[in-house]
Amino acid sequence: MDFKEYIRVIPDFPQPGISFKDITTLLNNGEKYREAINELKNMVSDLKIDLIAGPEARGFVVGAPLAYALGVGFIPIRKSGKLPYQTIEVGYDLEYGSDRLAMHSDAIKPGQNILIADDLLATGGTISTSVKLVRELGGNVAGTAFLIELSELNGRAKLPGIDVFSLLTY
Repeated sequence: MDFKEYIRVIPDFPQPGISFKDITTLLNNGEKYREAINELKNMVSDLKIDLIAGPEARGFVVGAPLAYALGVGFIPIRKSGKLPYQTIEVGYDLEYGSDRLAMHSDAIKPGQNILIADDLLATGGTISTSVKLVRELGGNVAGTAFLIELSELNGRAKLPGIDVFSLLTY
């Protein structure tokens, strides 16, 4: 199945020269959304996965249904200050500043195998920060899964030794 026909590409958003890949056109088609999640499920089904972690917000719309399809739990990774319980946090740099991601301190038991899922792998900053959070709690990163990978931005380089599964590549 070529899911690219269900991804809207918006030129010059959010700034000139960026070609934004809008997944909302896939998400609002129930049949194709389900097919995409099932295809990701098939791609990672050979991995030993205890939990799936997904960074907000679009990591929730990929990671949570993927966790459901695999019959495992889901861990939300949020921006600093958004989780109600004790958290661990890791900072990361953005193109124009910095931010912090957080996870509940009891979200992972040491030795659990975690798949990190998100909508898009671009430069790898968010996902490499998510990897640090998982490892800080003693989790093993079983792999990463994405609807889309922007190969020209080489986000894989920030994930050495980690399997990367992408449904679509641009």
